[in-house]
Parts: sequence; C-alpha cells; structure tokens
Amino acid sequence: MSTTPRRSTPTVFEQQRAELVREIAVGMEQVLQNINRLNRNLESIIAVGNEFSSVEALWSQFENFMGRSEESEQNGTRSGEGQRDGEEGREGHDQSFSEGASTSH
Repeated sequence: MSTTPRRSTPTVFEQQRAELVREIAVGMEQVLQNINRLNRNLESIIAVGNEFSSVEALWSQFENFMGRSEESEQNGTRSGEGQRDGEEGREGHDQSFSEGASTSH
C-alpha cells in the first residue's frame, strides 16, 4: 500500500485559484448589491409614475372631450359652408336677374 504524502502548504496554483475565487466572490457581492439598489430605484420610479395615473386619466378625459367638440365644430362648419355656398349662388343669381331686369327695361 502506497500512500501519497499530503502537503500541508498549498501549491502556487491553489493559492492563485483561491485568490481568484475570493475576488470573484467579492465582485459578485458588489453586483448583487448594485442590482438590489437598481431594483429599489426602479420601484420608486414606478411608484412616482403611478401617482400621476389619476392626473393622466383626467387629461385623457379632457382631450377626448375637446376632440369631440372639435369634431362637432368641424361638422357644423362643413354644413355651414354648404349653406354659405348655396346663399352665394342665390345672391349671384339674384344680382344677374336684377341686372338683366334693368337692361331689359
């Protein structure tokens, strides 16, 4: 039975590996802390945004109301324009009729 002697001192490779593992663990801990900080910041931003939801709803109602008012004004203007065109046509007809009547006398 042969036994290999165990060394009590780690090799250079093992020392470097242990140092790298420690650095990686420290780096991962920093990443985790930064992710947690980012998460808290995002949650606070979302909370602030949610506070404006009632204001946004009010502005949306106002916008919808004003949009309907503009549509009805445009529809009224279009029908008013048609009436004006008809009136102008009649006025032109009346003028030509009165001019024709004065020349025929």
